[in-house]
Amino acid sequence: MHDVENPLESAVPAAAGVAPRGHFARIAGDRQTKPVTDHGAATIIRGRNLAPVFRLKKSDFHFDLPHELIAQAPLPERSASRLLVADPRRGTLDDRRFTDLVDLLRPHDLLVFNDTRVLPARLFGRKESGGLVEILIERVTGSHEARAQLGVSKKPKAGGRIVLADGSGISVLGRDGEFFLLRFETVEPIEKVLLRLGRMPLPPYIEREAGAADDERYQTVFARTSGAVAAPTAGLHFDATLLERLAARGIENGYVTLHVGAGTFQPMRSERLEDHAMHREWLNVGADLVEKIQRTRERGGRVVAVGTTVVRALESSLQDGAVAPFAGETQIFIFPGYRITSVDALVTNFHLPESTLLMLVSAFAGREFMLDAYRHAVEQRYRFFSYGDAMLVWPAGRDS
Repeated sequence: MHDVENPLESAVPAAAGVAPRGHFARIAGDRQTKPVTDHGAATIIRGRNLAPVFRLKKSDFHFDLPHELIAQAPLPERSASRLLVADPRRGTLDDRRFTDLVDLLRPHDLLVFNDTRVLPARLFGRKESGGLVEILIERVTGSHEARAQLGVSKKPKAGGRIVLADGSGISVLGRDGEFFLLRFETVEPIEKVLLRLGRMPLPPYIEREAGAADDERYQTVFARTSGAVAAPTAGLHFDATLLERLAARGIENGYVTLHVGAGTFQPMRSERLEDHAMHREWLNVGADLVEKIQRTRERGGRVVAVGTTVVRALESSLQDGAVAPFAGETQIFIFPGYRITSVDALVTNFHLPESTLLMLVSAFAGREFMLDAYRHAVEQRYRFFSYGDAMLVWPAGRDS
């Protein structure tokens, strides 16, 4: 990348600060529904389940992370990761192996996975003037159109053209905030172009080029619905053997689809949480999953989200306090003061300092407890971020 046009380059913040004073948690605005053209569904922005909290700042979610703890590659085996079991109700932190999840869950519990599939969304080309361009597709919006981030020495204007390695062209239609709107001048649709020319879009904190192994390992074993440009990384720890052991114990599974966008890596620019606007992501919660959740509750089982994307999807689907079928977009922003009700436990990786994902986990288990858990993880040399280790987090104030 050659220019600040790509905000991914500054994705690991390093600020620290002082705790703020009283306000209310807010979720990116009131609930709104409106038609959108790219999915023919709805955009949903929800604000509910709110409780009074001290006014929070981004720096209230800072922790010190040694650079060498950022995992640069996956372990040889998916399920060989470590698992930190964090229970705020008991105030305990337990160092386990990820395969211990089989014993930590009970028959009739329901694991909910995100089945999105990562596109090889990173492309390279040249402007007609000859300048190099790196393209990161943020979302495919039509068979030949997409929103993207461009790494380029001088930003192109509407009407500009990019030539890919095979000689095919891309027209720049205009801007949508920090994103560029692109049209592929190809016979085949964008997804086929990406499969032929694209590279796996590894996160910016992985300081190496993507290799052939990443085509498999930066993809969950149950990925089936193409559309993401980042992996739902909590799911990367599950392999076929572990899934079989969980099923043999009577632990069920279900799926949502949430296409993780490049916005997940963008640093939060506003210091005050209430000034932050979340990026939009498309999701689908199907009727079959809703039925499984209802059946799990009736049997006394627990709903366990595998990843923060699952929490965001289920919370976005709530109608009258219950998960309901929903397909559309969400901008839901979850941080302390918001009460998560759709899940009873969360499997998640370790997240970036001052990130919205750390804020979501803090809403579930408590900010101070989670920061203590992260300090413990650093002391015990857990591996962080996408290819790192995992946590099983129980909620604050509820039995686990």
